[in-house]
Amino acid sequence: MHAARLAWYIGGGCPPGGRRTYPGCRDRRPPSRSAPVSLPGGIYFAGESGAWTGGMAFYDPQLPGVAAARAYLVTLEQFTDIAAQEMYRPPGHTADLIRATGAAIDAAVADGRATLGPGRYETLVCPGHRTGIPMLTFTAPEPASAVHCRPPAPTYLSMIARGLRESHGWPAERIAGYLAQRPGVTDGWPPDALAALVTEALAAG
Repeated sequence: MHAARLAWYIGGGCPPGGRRTYPGCRDRRPPSRSAPVSLPGGIYFAGESGAWTGGMAFYDPQLPGVAAARAYLVTLEQFTDIAAQEMYRPPGHTADLIRATGAAIDAAVADGRATLGPGRYETLVCPGHRTGIPMLTFTAPEPASAVHCRPPAPTYLSMIARGLRESHGWPAERIAGYLAQRPGVTDGWPPDALAALVTEALAAG
């Protein structure tokens, strides 16, 4: 994830080009550190984003290949508040969610997967550890094979492209090639249009 994108979840506000204002976390300190990571599996795009329109990105550990990602070290409260915003629940009313998230984290670390609810981003996955700390992300309950994938909006895809450059240092050609293989992008974005979007996104910073 692009660091500026995460900052809207933590600090609150409406990101440029977005359609949703985020309340932010109660603890607005930035992550104590971050690192690029490669996770087993991949991402796919499906559903309808209320913030960007178009398909939303979900992580599927069963997809072939490797998902390029970025790990941020945040507190349990921050993680819960970020999850609450993705679930369209207001941060600050999450005492029960914090307890549930803590229990789900324990289950996900033990079993690789746990469920907080039936909705999007309510399935918790632990794809591995880094420096002894479990890496955790939330995603949809369904794998890519069980959903109708949908192309992401240009603004959303541009943000992801900038995040890949920022975290992994990839050039535009590699980013475009990587994104072109993601379900939802493959059939929805012609290669030339995708390459042009990535080049423009990186030039804009």
